[in-house]
Amino acid sequence: MSYDISISVRPLVEYVYRSGSITSGFRTNATMHEGTRIHQSIQKTYAETDQKEVFLTADIQHEELLFHIEGRCDGLIQLNGEWTIDEIKSTAAPLSDLGEGLQVHWAQGKMYAYMHAKAQNLPRMQVQLTYVRTGSGEQRKLLEAYTFEELEAYAHEIVAAYAPYADMLRIHEEERNHSIEALPFPFPNYRAGQRKFAGAVFKTIQEGAGLMAKAPTGIGKTMSTLFPAVKAMGAKHISKIFYLTARTTTRATAEEAFARMQAQGLHVSSVTITAKDKICFKEEEACDAGKCSLCEGYYDRINGAVLDIMTNETIMTRPVIEQYARKHRVCPFEYSLDIAYAADAVVCDYNYIFDPRVSLKRLMEDQKKKTAVLVDEAHNLVDRGRNMFSAELVKSVFLGIKSEYKTANEGVSRAAGEVNSFLLAVKNNCNADGRIIQSELPEALIQKLEKFVETAEIELVTGTAASRVSVEAQEELLSTYFAAQNFIRMAKFYDERYLTYAEIIRSDFKIKIFCLDPSELLRQAGKGYRSIIHFSATLSPMNYYRDMLGAGEEDYTLSIPSPFNKDQLDVRLVPVSVRYNDRERSKQVIAKLIQQVAEERPRTNLLVFFPSYAYMQEVYDAFTQEQGQGIDTVIQQSFMSEEERDAFLQAFQPHPERTRLAFAVLGGVFSEGVDLPGDRLNGVIVVGTGLPQIGMENNMLKDYFNKTGRNGFNYAYVFPGMNKVLQAGGRLIRTEEDEGVLVLIDDRFTQEPYRSLLPEEWREYELVNPASL
Repeated sequence: MSYDISISVRPLVEYVYRSGSITSGFRTNATMHEGTRIHQSIQKTYAETDQKEVFLTADIQHEELLFHIEGRCDGLIQLNGEWTIDEIKSTAAPLSDLGEGLQVHWAQGKMYAYMHAKAQNLPRMQVQLTYVRTGSGEQRKLLEAYTFEELEAYAHEIVAAYAPYADMLRIHEEERNHSIEALPFPFPNYRAGQRKFAGAVFKTIQEGAGLMAKAPTGIGKTMSTLFPAVKAMGAKHISKIFYLTARTTTRATAEEAFARMQAQGLHVSSVTITAKDKICFKEEEACDAGKCSLCEGYYDRINGAVLDIMTNETIMTRPVIEQYARKHRVCPFEYSLDIAYAADAVVCDYNYIFDPRVSLKRLMEDQKKKTAVLVDEAHNLVDRGRNMFSAELVKSVFLGIKSEYKTANEGVSRAAGEVNSFLLAVKNNCNADGRIIQSELPEALIQKLEKFVETAEIELVTGTAASRVSVEAQEELLSTYFAAQNFIRMAKFYDERYLTYAEIIRSDFKIKIFCLDPSELLRQAGKGYRSIIHFSATLSPMNYYRDMLGAGEEDYTLSIPSPFNKDQLDVRLVPVSVRYNDRERSKQVIAKLIQQVAEERPRTNLLVFFPSYAYMQEVYDAFTQEQGQGIDTVIQQSFMSEEERDAFLQAFQPHPERTRLAFAVLGGVFSEGVDLPGDRLNGVIVVGTGLPQIGMENNMLKDYFNKTGRNGFNYAYVFPGMNKVLQAGGRLIRTEEDEGVLVLIDDRFTQEPYRSLLPEEWREYELVNPASL
């Protein structure tokens, strides 16, 4: 019996020759813009009979595995009367450092040569590696000729080296599909609305469509999406699942869902990608590719490390990855990325799908077509998307690099100086408020940044000035290089949905290309995936989120009503103005109201949310001056470590000896993605409608949406603000048994459009006369 394996040439040879990074220890796609230009410039020199971007395919049998291999070579040209594969590679490194060419590049060329020779029945072919140095355009060509027999033997060697990994995936897939077929829903019963939600997710994936789903807090959204997605995998509609989150807390919920299904017999491999700064063993070793022993020789050990963990583990959370990373002496972050390409399910941040800077670029188009993307708490993707596609630069760092590298690397110093001079000229043209806003892209700046990136990359790769500048200067060059590269990358997206603004900030100056509307870019980033499921308890109003998240006309919309009894929630509305100018007068009223609720409900847990840290502190101070007996208060700090956040939440335990009253900020880490079921939380007080502060960027958004025929104030202020309110109030009722009090403090809640944006179960509130407090 033969098993089919489909794979592209590049991932095949990269697996076999992992140490193929052209920049050796400086892993980046930094010159993608320059690399594309170089490829095109070389291809323009081809003769009329030559071909570029040629699609090739071949089948190779290895024992029980039949490999379907495909790929696209850069050039198929005639040299000295013979057909030749031309592989074009750009590099910032000196061409002399490449020796006789990297093995992975020869492997790629030889595989293409074999595929073409086999298809055309050719007795021999040539392979040419064309190396081009960025910046200078210097070229070096390496040429080798091979007989068909040599190419065929080599292709079979490559496949044989990859076969153990492919066979491991095949065995796993058989066991996985068998386990999915027998998998029951991992709870005794579906909650109200949960079966409908799960059915809609399965149907959406089955049809290859998209879904925008508003499902209430407490319905079990994670399992309602993961369970049907896993079933769709068993039905062979998909072969991979991405579960995207904005927060660490919701990542843990997805891990728990996989663990629960595993307890029911599921055999699916899932990996959680943890941010590099959190998972890095920097406390044990310096996090530097040139110094860290986990990075040095990484590619020599990674294949064995991936095979080991994939053979012996299914749910690969951070502790599991760290354990195997130490065992095999590999960087845990890079390790998790390599595992992600092999795993059935990936739990990670939005960035890995939508952000062009960090997305998993080795995920081929044919894999995307078999992948479902589940976007948890999708309301967060609007602002996150806007940030992903914006970029900014600060003038002072270029001035610093100019000075630091003046004698150490004249080219770097000059390029940084030109950027600094451009920004200085813009600064001198600012208006009386120290700002400039324009709708055009600063093309002259982009050109200067491209020159800076080229010279900086050569320095970062070669390190010619490293011994003459401080470590801090080298780190500044690296971070500025990435910032400049990002600015150039985002400039390629620039259209009518962008504005450029610059402003003086104290003694410094920044310039930003600001993405006003990320919807089209989010749509493009999600293109090619079989299905994208956006879901949240607060996709309200739905038309706004369909608009801002780039939903297509053919995408489905689903709204599940709350499954909970209205009697579980005691809603009160206090029509007090908490607008900025009224806060001094209102803080005593709010402090008294908090005291009243706390006295009504002794030995309970209460959370109070405020629109800002400053206002929270004012009310906290007013409250603690008159605080009654039997109340413990705690206040959220602006910068809290993960351990401090965990301690903050762990203190919410059922039936405390004294009432626990916590002060927190709307839109902060405790206002969403936090699960405090039962008597861990008995009441929530929300102060204000959550509107963002009036500011330049928000006003730019307002003006943009007004110009495009939408309500600018609602899009920039009301809808994002009310989402924070809905999220905060949603912390309260999490299960069928929960009950509690929800107090809304702001007179705007009685007005439109705010009242209509409240959930139906919140609208039957008791109106509290503030004069009675």
